[in-house]
Formats: sequence, structure tokens, C-alpha cells
Amino acid sequence: MELPSGIRRITTPLPTRPGHVHSYLLPGDDGWTLVDTGIGLPDAQEVWKAALDGAEVARIFVTHFHPDHVGAAADVAELTGAPVYQGELDYAQCELVWANEDWPTRIAEWFLTHGVPSEITEELIESGSVYRPFIRYQPNPQLVDDGDRLDGWELVAAPGHADGQLCLLSDDVLISADHLLGRITPTVGLWPESRLDPLGDYIESLERTIELAPSIALPGHGDPIEDPVGRARELIEHHRERLAFTEAALTDPPRTGYELSFDLFGADLKPASRRFAVAETLSHLERLVIEERAERREDVGMVTYTARQLGRRASA
Repeated sequence: MELPSGIRRITTPLPTRPGHVHSYLLPGDDGWTLVDTGIGLPDAQEVWKAALDGAEVARIFVTHFHPDHVGAAADVAELTGAPVYQGELDYAQCELVWANEDWPTRIAEWFLTHGVPSEITEELIESGSVYRPFIRYQPNPQLVDDGDRLDGWELVAAPGHADGQLCLLSDDVLISADHLLGRITPTVGLWPESRLDPLGDYIESLERTIELAPSIALPGHGDPIEDPVGRARELIEHHRERLAFTEAALTDPPRTGYELSFDLFGADLKPASRRFAVAETLSHLERLVIEERAERREDVGMVTYTARQLGRRASA
């Protein structure tokens, strides 16, 4: 596929949906900038050696710490000898999650607090650990931040899908990673130790995309987005509708995020999907709390939510 400005796309497989992830080679005077590295499957170096086909990589940039974007960073760095660049906040969360042996326990406590039964929690933790053996991020990368430039590309913060996600912008071309996707809606979930309002962050990131007005976006999954501004507006409207749906699902007595995830995403989900459904439900609930459309309660280690007017009436 021909991309603008001499950019090359490399697609590598994923063992789970959506089944693939895109990386991009950005041309420069001193060599290529490789954006994202896919997951660190056992044959990652062999796959990348064939994919690069002799291309001289001058630097590697990781947009965010999710397994399908950072997983093979150390493998590709060793293969190419190129330095790895990563956002400061993103790298801190990368270490917090992937270098922390206590993280599965922290996640388990988080799910239990939000109403997930203990036997279901075990399934969710197990499903979330599938990728862990295939994550070989690069320790001590060169840290960058919003507004920095990397070989002529401006780094643009796009929190929401990941708190520290950074996109790249140059000549109206946006390397959007998982900030903008064409056919699917990026997951925006609330997780332990994440920012308090990921959905609010995401909507602000989409509004910034509209202001920047790129002419094309190259995403981490799916086809190039030929109308990024229109897609950003669609996603804002999608979440406006989902917020209204979430608010309508609130009842008296209060309900947990786990219970409400069945209203928002249905009952027929595998553990991996339920895990993300709970996190995304929580991000919408917390946005409603901030907008004063819902109330959050915590009693004996259990967090519940109710519609704000119902909460006031119940306490009257």
C-alpha cells in the first residue's frame, strides 16, 4: 500500500483479535524512524529482520506500552542497534505493569473492589496475563514528551486509550497508533494507577485532533483514515451516546461496575473481553461522576454507583 511522504507500513501478526498490528517506517536523512514494534513473539527478531529487508533504522519510537506496540522493542533494538524513544509517563507505566511482580495481585484487588466475583476475577487475571511472556520492552529508553520533536516529527500527547500515548505529526500526516482507529472504537478503560478520568482525557485528545486537522491518520490497526477530523467527531458522539446509555442503566440501589458492564456490553463475553468491558464501564461511570450525573460510593471495600438524582432522593 502506498502511503504519503515515503512512509512504509509493516504489519505483524497478533495471536488474538484484531489479529494484526501496524508499525511504520518514517524516512529521514540519517535512516528510518520505526514507530512501534509489535508483540515479542519468540521469532520476533527473525520476523523483523525479514520485514526491514536491510532498511537502516536510526531510531525506534514506542507510542504506548500496550503489548502489541512495545512487546518486541528490546528485540528490534538489539537487531538494529537503534536507540529506543518512549514517553516519560508511558515508560513509568510500562515498568509499573510489566516489571512489577505484584501487578496481578493489584489488578485482582481492583476487580474485587468493583464487584467482580472472586472466581471470575481469577479468570480475568489469567486472560490478562496471556501477553506477559511476550513483552520485552527496552529498559531505560530515551524519554520524550508532548511537544518534543523526533527527526522532524512533532510528538502529540493523546491520553485516553493509554495515559501516556504519544502520536506523531508532520505535514498533516498523523501517526495515530491506537488514538484513532477506523472500523473499531479504541478501548478507553479505567485501571488501577491510571489517570482519574481517562474518558475525559480521550475526549479532549479527540478535540485536539480536530484542532490539528491532519489530512490523514495512520493507525495501529486497520486502514488509513482519510478523514481524521470526521472520525474524531464520530468517536466523540459515540461516547456521548454511551454516557447517556450508562446513565440510563443506573438504578437504586447502587450497582457495581461489574454489574453495569452487562448492561453496556451484554452477557456473552469471554474473560478477556469482560476484563476490558469492566474497565471501559468504569471510565464512563467516573466521567458521569465528574459531570455530576452519577454518584460514587465506597463501603467496606466495594465501589458502587447510582444516578445522582436517585442518590439524593434515597438519602432524603
